[in-house]
Amino acid sequence: MLRARQVAAPIRRFIKGASEPEPAHWQAIGESLLQGDAPMDELVEWMFEVGLAQAMPLYNQALAQGVAAVTDAPLALQRFFASIEVMPDWLDRARLLEGARVCCLSGLTGMRVLRDLGLLAGYQASAINRTLVLTGALEKGAQRRVAETTKWWVDCTRPGGMDRGAAGYRGTLHVRLVHALVRRSVSDMAEWDADYHGVPINQGDMHATYLAFSVIFLIGQRMLGVPLSVGEREAVMHLWRYIAWLMGVEARWLHLHENDAVRALYHNLLSQAPADASSRQLGSALIDEPLQRHYPNLPWLRGRLNRAIHLSIARTFIDAEGCRALGLPERILPWYPLLSAPPRYVLYRLARCLPGGRQWLIERGGRRQEAYLSTLFGAGHASLASPLQIASTEP
Repeated sequence: MLRARQVAAPIRRFIKGASEPEPAHWQAIGESLLQGDAPMDELVEWMFEVGLAQAMPLYNQALAQGVAAVTDAPLALQRFFASIEVMPDWLDRARLLEGARVCCLSGLTGMRVLRDLGLLAGYQASAINRTLVLTGALEKGAQRRVAETTKWWVDCTRPGGMDRGAAGYRGTLHVRLVHALVRRSVSDMAEWDADYHGVPINQGDMHATYLAFSVIFLIGQRMLGVPLSVGEREAVMHLWRYIAWLMGVEARWLHLHENDAVRALYHNLLSQAPADASSRQLGSALIDEPLQRHYPNLPWLRGRLNRAIHLSIARTFIDAEGCRALGLPERILPWYPLLSAPPRYVLYRLARCLPGGRQWLIERGGRRQEAYLSTLFGAGHASLASPLQIASTEP
């Protein structure tokens, strides 16, 4: 518990008001480890019953066109899509659009924060790592998996990206299906200890992922000098509330306001198991990922510069003990945030004072994110792995 508090300490200072969880909340966190995603898990069972070769084309058609477009759609397919095609009462399309624009505005800082503070720092939570280690998802191909996650994030955060049938909408349900396939596969592995870890990719894990993409993202923008108003931050929270809902996170784990979500992230981190050998496995695989990117020029120099930048950003949230647990180089200094945040803050403030300045920042940030995506994928097609590839690893 002491180590968990040390890991969570950087988050605690952003909480307004009481921060410690009540006993009932501890109970709810514990129960979340035993809960998967019932609607998608039931759909996957139907897919295996009829055969993936027959089920996947029907699923993909419903995903792109709506289940009404599927002739004589099976009941299982109708039941699942009925749960997502009726929009939640709280959804505000205007705030979705604003949240996407704010994510574009973040430019490369958004990409870097999610990788270094969300992904790398998150590897200190060994219980979540167990699924990744058993599937080899990041250890065997860190660069490709980072590229796929970034592709999904970019699709979700383009204006209109979460409209029904759009790339972000399809990608989110693609990820949800992959999670269910992995949950089914890993649950059957002899190496999986259900009494200790609960259900693979459980509600607690999905809740943590949702908070990383929302809360950690917003904290990182402050740290790297991107000023955001209260309204802009709340729009980002609204966007990720909908993405998480669509991904299968239960309603009780979705947060209306940023401060509630920050507090929830702090509680989630307090509940996490400490780092173990898996933390070093996954951390070591991610450290050199910048060296494997597809730079159009000066690859040796740019790879090492980006590696140093990522380590510097990560050091702002990871203490010395965490660095050792993750296998990070010793004596890392947070030089990049210290040097880059002040001029970035000035640029953003000045640009916002000019007519059209905010729109220029949004368009500039979006172009940089698209260029970053090209660097990750190279000449290859920027796409997510097929669920059939996941299913082919079934024991």
